[in-house]
Amino acid sequence: MLTEEQVRERLAADYGERGRVAAEKLGAWMGGRVPLADIEPVKAHFAEEHLGLLFDAFWQDLPIGTGGKRGRVGYGANRMNPSTLATTVQGHANYLVGRFGAGEASVVVANDVRVFRDVAGTYAFLGDDHPLIGVGSRSLARLACEIYAGNGIRAFLVAPDDDDAVLTTPELSYLIRELGAQGGANLSASHNPPDDNGIKLYDEHGGQPIAPQDQTLVDTISKVETIERTAFADALAAGTVAAVPEELHGRYLALYAGKASPSGRARGSVPLVYTPLCGAGATTVGETLTAAGFDVRVPADQGADGSFASIPFKAPNPEVPQATVPACAFADTVGARMVLSTDPDADRIGIEVRSADGPWRHLDGNQIAAVLGYYLMLDPEGPRQKGLVIETLVTTRLLSRFAAEIAAPVVDDLLVGFKYVADVLAALERDGHYRGVHARAEDLVLAAEESHGVLLTSAIRDKDAASASVELGDLYERLDGEGRTLFDYYVSILERFGPYETASRSILMAGAEGVARRDTMMQRLRTDPPK
Repeated sequence: MLTEEQVRERLAADYGERGRVAAEKLGAWMGGRVPLADIEPVKAHFAEEHLGLLFDAFWQDLPIGTGGKRGRVGYGANRMNPSTLATTVQGHANYLVGRFGAGEASVVVANDVRVFRDVAGTYAFLGDDHPLIGVGSRSLARLACEIYAGNGIRAFLVAPDDDDAVLTTPELSYLIRELGAQGGANLSASHNPPDDNGIKLYDEHGGQPIAPQDQTLVDTISKVETIERTAFADALAAGTVAAVPEELHGRYLALYAGKASPSGRARGSVPLVYTPLCGAGATTVGETLTAAGFDVRVPADQGADGSFASIPFKAPNPEVPQATVPACAFADTVGARMVLSTDPDADRIGIEVRSADGPWRHLDGNQIAAVLGYYLMLDPEGPRQKGLVIETLVTTRLLSRFAAEIAAPVVDDLLVGFKYVADVLAALERDGHYRGVHARAEDLVLAAEESHGVLLTSAIRDKDAASASVELGDLYERLDGEGRTLFDYYVSILERFGPYETASRSILMAGAEGVARRDTMMQRLRTDPPK
């Protein structure tokens, strides 16, 4: 084994400037200057074969991106762990106190199903001496509550005494507004692999902050040196940690389950398969569909499971067709011809349909948005709604065409991320207009993004898979009675409006080298843009 001094020297020598940063952050971690840092497991990294892992774990602080802080669970500044969580939450607490005053703020804290098991075997060399094993979204949520409480901020948590309780992303957004909270925190890594976790922070509108508030929040987090914390049991007894009122869940479900079918027909004429992909969606999409009267079937092995063991490649992502292969096989056994799926925090929705010629067909995010948009606004047998449409720059232009058909207001130039949709709704609520578009927030018919995100109500300020589930269920049952599928329906839309094709390509730039490549590309685009 190498000494700490030797390790820090090697990091600086082998990795240049970023290696020197890693060496400094490692020194702070080992010197006890980082709150809640596990020191002993890091000592086991001090071997030649683990220097690359150490560098990647310490060369930067885990960054805040469009979806908050998200990354691999592990030891170090560039990993998700109790230390990273604590400094992030303390920074958020400082930010809230600065905006709203001491003792004046409250937050809602949510979590999905994730529990770290080191599925990839990254830390196999630690043997049994591995304190992160078993750390999950729920335990991190409780830690977050302790820190908010320690700063005089009341934290609402679903069923505080239940180790298995979950709260989805969209219901978190709803509760922030219902409870009049000044913010929220969500412990989730969305559709990432099982060894990942993360935290997303929310504002008083139920959305994630955008510029300049997001940078102010980042700067506040970067200045954290100490953590204020109250033991969970003490905070619960004092009321600084409080249970989310149970009746609010019923109000959330009523947003969608209370909608009548446009045809007036009774629901449940044909089985419909729904899979939460081992995530938290059974509490939202599953309960919504059941309450609305659909014949919902759920694969027995795809309930809440933070290891995502029954999902192919352990990829609980509705965007990935392979993720729902077992659910489609289950659908064949129960006579269902549509499968709905959601990611672990239940904000993204996926659709698979059994085509007339036999195979299952996957609908991508833009196709889902087009089907929903046409059904809600233009279908003669649909709801025939006329109101606001919002989409981002990467979303199908078909939605703008639909809006033009009925002279509906549309915002279609937003950057990627539903936080920009939330900002539009907040502006409309505050000012009655957004960049020349005049509408009310409650006029929203559909907000959509190509990454399988949709929203059908202004009561929530993030994407919500449940918002689409009842509408899709109604359309599915109608089309099934006509011998058609949702894909046939999509093709009929193209026959009317002309061909639209979308495609995406992901380029993975991992680690410090990837970040350097990305930054170089962006700098070139800014200094020498295409002519």
